[in-house]
Amino acid sequence: MVPGNTWLAVQMGTKAVLSCPCIPPTSVLIITTWKIHLRDKPSCSMSLHRETNQTRKNNCTDGRISWASRPDQNPELQIHPVSISHEGDYRCEMGATDGNLEHTYHLQVLVSPEVTLSPGKNRTVECTAIAGRPAARIFGSPEGDCVTGKEYQDNGTVTTRSRCHYPDGSVSTVSCLVSHPTGNRSLSIDLLPDSSSSFLDGQQMALPPMEGLGTPESPGSTLLIILYAKLSLLVVILVIVGFAFFQRINDCRSLIHFEFDSCHNEVNIVFYFTLLLARCIVPPQQGKES
Repeated sequence: MVPGNTWLAVQMGTKAVLSCPCIPPTSVLIITTWKIHLRDKPSCSMSLHRETNQTRKNNCTDGRISWASRPDQNPELQIHPVSISHEGDYRCEMGATDGNLEHTYHLQVLVSPEVTLSPGKNRTVECTAIAGRPAARIFGSPEGDCVTGKEYQDNGTVTTRSRCHYPDGSVSTVSCLVSHPTGNRSLSIDLLPDSSSSFLDGQQMALPPMEGLGTPESPGSTLLIILYAKLSLLVVILVIVGFAFFQRINDCRSLIHFEFDSCHNEVNIVFYFTLLLARCIVPPQQGKES
């Protein structure tokens, strides 16, 4: 009879049960053998002799691969729990009185990826499908300017990463759709405000002027600069005049010597003080030569 082939995809961590072909009622089963060819591992076999009901294992050391029940009643093969290392070919060969039957399973192990969606700077988001088998496919909604890459891990899984940029300021929420044989997943997130850029929709944002000052090119700003300059000059002049005035008073005190002997008359005190002040403020006239 023509050998049968089945491509079987099983999710990691679940249980897989593989069946042998059915023999005709008129035929008598003699021997059943499972031949297992795993990737990167030596081949092994498990067999049952129906006449003696004896089972035999040849180089099969993985305890997760076993008979599903009593092999003399049902020669199904069980894998539990399924791991990535179980990916390979499993062939059931049955020898009967009417001929031989065989059926091969090409087992593919699926690993569901972990999906994350995170916002970034400058109106970007990053959608990641971590450690999937096979590699997941990522779609963004709405469509943006996306760059997608894949990272292959040593254990046979693949991490798919898609980074999308949304320059359109009208887009506030984006969704990430991850397509995978183990099931599809969708996540949504709000975009972060573009605080690091001063551009919106291709135009530079103008900052409003401070109240009462105007822009650098306005007449109000020029007038303030002139006032500041004049005020600074006036302060300098006042300091110089004040210094000269007090220096003049000190010089006059050294030239005039008045003695007040037992003088208690307030009128005389005011008179002498006025005379002193007038002498200091108005310098004496120099005589002309005859």
